[in-house]
Amino acid sequence: MVAPASSNSVIVAGAGIVGLAAAYELGRRGHRVTVLDKEASEAVHQTGNNSGVIHSGLYYAPGSLKATLGTAGAASMKAFAQAHGVDVEITGKLVVATTESQLPALKELLRRGMENGVPCRLIGPGGARGYEPYVQCVAALRVESTGIVDYRGICAVLVRLIREGGGEIHFHSEITAVRSDSRGVTVETVSGTHRADGFVNCAGLHSDRVARLAGLRPEVRIIPFRGEYYELAPELAHLVNGLIYPVPDPAFPFLGVHLTKMTTGAVHAGPNAVFAFAREGYSWLNVNPRDLMDSAAWPGLWKLGAKFWRVGVGEAARSLSRKRFLSGLRQLVPSLPDDCLVPAHAGVRAQAMRRNGALVDDFLYERAPRQIHVLNSPSPAATAGLEIGRLIADELERESDK
Repeated sequence: MVAPASSNSVIVAGAGIVGLAAAYELGRRGHRVTVLDKEASEAVHQTGNNSGVIHSGLYYAPGSLKATLGTAGAASMKAFAQAHGVDVEITGKLVVATTESQLPALKELLRRGMENGVPCRLIGPGGARGYEPYVQCVAALRVESTGIVDYRGICAVLVRLIREGGGEIHFHSEITAVRSDSRGVTVETVSGTHRADGFVNCAGLHSDRVARLAGLRPEVRIIPFRGEYYELAPELAHLVNGLIYPVPDPAFPFLGVHLTKMTTGAVHAGPNAVFAFAREGYSWLNVNPRDLMDSAAWPGLWKLGAKFWRVGVGEAARSLSRKRFLSGLRQLVPSLPDDCLVPAHAGVRAQAMRRNGALVDDFLYERAPRQIHVLNSPSPAATAGLEIGRLIADELERESDK
């Protein structure tokens, strides 16, 4: 059965936080929205398996979309959660330099943060221990606006608001074809066919494939990286008051293993970053031949591997050895005892990669007539979800006005 198109109807692919936020914003603006997702519920993949952190906008190049949307998102996500009764807490965080050699990178983070309008300041070891008594460092950056939130709860609220606004959400609706003509867009799924005036692709781990179904030739390919988490044993949760992060490697777009006290009081540890053998590869045992061939056929993966093979080996070793994982955490909190880690969930990051091996570091989207395709929405996409939703709505309306 084909759903008829209205004069301002939009189909959104993906029921993660970015897709739902876009649908919510479009509905608020009077568009009739239909969300399609292949899973049985919302927030199954990246959104539902991230660290739960509301990022401050500290890390990102001034003027980038990450910086502007992430900084604004830190405020809007907190406000949205509070308005709708979703668990949220602004804990603040420490980014700690554990060696003198890390101080230049820490000071660069301070510069970026101040330029981005992030409330942050440099403190010494004594000041750091005033916030986190068990931390070890030579200096730290204190960031006040970082927090934690229940992103699954945020998505559940968005689902409710979309439906209350007259929108539709169809699960078990994997997209098989996308066709545009002068009158609109037709989207075929395994469960039916839908017509609309516009189409927004927020399919995350499969966003490049959906773009190709729509006739685009994206300049990037999604390469999956798994992030694995542990939790501290409950009796050790007192060792962490808020969030403790290392100074990240500026050449690599991952923040390193860190410690995060969640809204439940549990302390998450991680994630690492290892190449996944499937786009939904939540363990070493998850292997999808099509996904693996897709990655292996992309020249950028081999160029990245040649450049960062030592980092890759180290991350893989940390994945396979709890002792190595703990060693990384002990650089932040040396008093963590043996056998303090309990395995927790894993997530998979949809990382857009160019042919030359460059990892796309900012949000990336491509336009087509009546269409917007979000091809890279890495961290802080969850934090900035509501802001990205507004950006997508603006872009789609501009595209429709052409």
